[in-house]
Amino acid sequence: MSNENSHKAEEFKGKAKAAAGKATDDESLQAEGKADVAQAKGKQAGAKAKDAVQGVANSLKDSPES
Repeated sequence: MSNENSHKAEEFKGKAKAAAGKATDDESLQAEGKADVAQAKGKQAGAKAKDAVQGVANSLKDSPES
């Protein structure tokens, strides 16, 4: 499984955990789920930034020298 899919799965599990906490009135579980979602979104943002930097590096590597 790719990192992107893995991070999306983590986000989904966090949302499910938060929903379960809300449904059962378990504030601790709800907070844990929200934290999991935030962490997964942070990982997704980091992966996107890494891909962007890699794309810039590749374009500079492939460009003709002046």
